[in-house]
Amino acid sequence: MSTSRATVPDNDNAIALKANPISATIPLDQDGTHHGFLSLPYSRDDSAWGAVMIPITVIKNGEGPTALFTGANHGDEYEGPVALQDLALTLDPSEISGRVIIVPAFNYPAFRAGARTSPIDKVNLNRAFPGRPDGTVTLKIADYFTRTLVPQADLVLDIHSGGKTLDFLPFAAVHVLEDPVQQAACVAAMEAFNAPYSMMMRELDSAGMYDDTVEAMGKVFVTTELGGGGSATARTIAIAKRGVRNLLVHAGILSGSLERKASQMLDMPDDSCFIQSESDGLFEPLVDLGAEVKTGQEIARVWPLDRTGVPPRAYHARRDGLFAARHFPGLVQTGDCLAVVADKVR
Repeated sequence: MSTSRATVPDNDNAIALKANPISATIPLDQDGTHHGFLSLPYSRDDSAWGAVMIPITVIKNGEGPTALFTGANHGDEYEGPVALQDLALTLDPSEISGRVIIVPAFNYPAFRAGARTSPIDKVNLNRAFPGRPDGTVTLKIADYFTRTLVPQADLVLDIHSGGKTLDFLPFAAVHVLEDPVQQAACVAAMEAFNAPYSMMMRELDSAGMYDDTVEAMGKVFVTTELGGGGSATARTIAIAKRGVRNLLVHAGILSGSLERKASQMLDMPDDSCFIQSESDGLFEPLVDLGAEVKTGQEIARVWPLDRTGVPPRAYHARRDGLFAARHFPGLVQTGDCLAVVADKVR
């Protein structure tokens, strides 16, 4: 299993006493379907009294659990926005018991720019938690979710894919946690999402992640990596659409039964799963996603960019497993993740 995660969100007391400037234009706690915005004041050259308007839908019917669903934490990942736009339009309050908070474009400035990070402050939202109410735009968004929305939720789903730089086997994922009860609840929710693959996920860079903040609050948390390349496919969107409704059924919010398909369990037990480039160059994958590989097998090459007649640098699998992720663009830089090899658990 992957390494335990125990980061605890801890805004210092002085910051925690400050009010976040974001306000919702709709009620968060009234029955019915409400479409509106999270309004974040943002003074800029072309609008002195402007605001960043983040679309939000709240669907509620009586008492019951609350689910918080987000997409486009990174703005170049599209399965989440499509699936959550569809859910916001089609979910009938009469079908549910409880509340669903839907934010299709979590990092709205990045989403509008089609970029991983915000064009306003160049901050990666998924490394900005717990945020600050007096910080940049991205830090204010993180703080609002940390102190206002996440505490109200029982179940949190953050839908990711590989964006422009990675491509993944479509999987739902959780992390190894210190609390075995919380861990079991997260795994059960991941399995209910029912992506073609389910991953015990390891992070190379987890400081400031939304995941850690939500998990440290004791919530049931599921994330995904559903594809990549800076676009989406009919298949990966269908996985996301099925998954969000499955999670609502699993949580007891939506009536009905789970729609289940076969799912392969995977694990990323240590850093040997990752293969990183040690040179700039032209990327040549030698296997495709889903292929089974063996320790020492050559799985990728990086060719020089500036001359012919020079052999490529070869990269080899560091463990037996499934080829689960790969660099997406044709050119790579030193330090880029070329590939991920994950263990098949069952």
